[in-house]
Amino acid sequence: MTRTRRRTFMLAAAGALPAPALRAQGAWPGGASVAVVVPYSPGGASDVVGRLVTQGLQEKLGGSFVMDHKPGGSTSIAARHVARARPDGMTLLLGTIATFSLTPLALRNPGYDPLADFAHVTQVCETLSLLVAHPRWGSLEALLAAARTRPEAISYATWGVGTTAHLPMLDLAARAGVEMLHVPYNGAPPALTDTIAGRTDCMFALLAACKPHLDAGRVKGLGVPTAARQPQVPDVPTFVERGFADFTWGGWYSVQAPLGTPQPILDRLGQALAEVFSAPRTIEFMATQGLAPAPMGSAALRARIERELPLHRGLMQRAGLEPS
Repeated sequence: MTRTRRRTFMLAAAGALPAPALRAQGAWPGGASVAVVVPYSPGGASDVVGRLVTQGLQEKLGGSFVMDHKPGGSTSIAARHVARARPDGMTLLLGTIATFSLTPLALRNPGYDPLADFAHVTQVCETLSLLVAHPRWGSLEALLAAARTRPEAISYATWGVGTTAHLPMLDLAARAGVEMLHVPYNGAPPALTDTIAGRTDCMFALLAACKPHLDAGRVKGLGVPTAARQPQVPDVPTFVERGFADFTWGGWYSVQAPLGTPQPILDRLGQALAEVFSAPRTIEFMATQGLAPAPMGSAALRARIERELPLHRGLMQRAGLEPS
């Protein structure tokens, strides 16, 4: 087996793409590597998704696609870099909910417009989360009942103000008519550690991070903010089942190109990514990483950003958060 065929087989086995890989219309334009700019430091879920994107595009389109990590500025450094890049298909952004639905509201001048400064190619996947609590709380109803009788006595942990752990708790508390105590941490691991220890009562945690603790009984799953129950945690009800209509939350990843990128390039990228992320092996692999399929296409991505920006702005204003 040649080196190229061996690499293709390994990628297919890992779930990055179906085998055999197809290269449509020849190799990608240009001789240099295509930079997929990642707005975080190496490691974590962003690298898992980044590898699926780069390896999948490389096998589908030919050429070379590599991750280029540019962390900082709440993902704004990477976004500005791509927004100002030459629109020739050689620089792409691994976008996130933070980049397009949170940071533009949290910073007075992020240096880019989340809708106007990019060619939005497609979402690629969603990150699954759920509300977990110390096992002393047997149900969502018990937790909220205690919060109603003892305002701000029930605490919730997050990995920071205005994050995807903070805003859904603000939303849930408003819907439930309760006041809870926010305890922000410097990162998700210490927040989850203190919830497991009982120093905080609950938190919205990423499924990939909390699943081992759920299985071991160290935390209790109270609700998933998705339209349907998740197969990884089938016994955890949705918030919709508990009477919170339309309460759905989730992080997401996407691919963007600089504004002005020719439509034929955008079309090829969108088609290739749709093939990669709809492949059954990819979906199975993502499930092991706490990721799920997302609606594909530019229209669905733009609609999501347009829907989330006013929602998140309202929640931040309710919490008294001002752009910094």
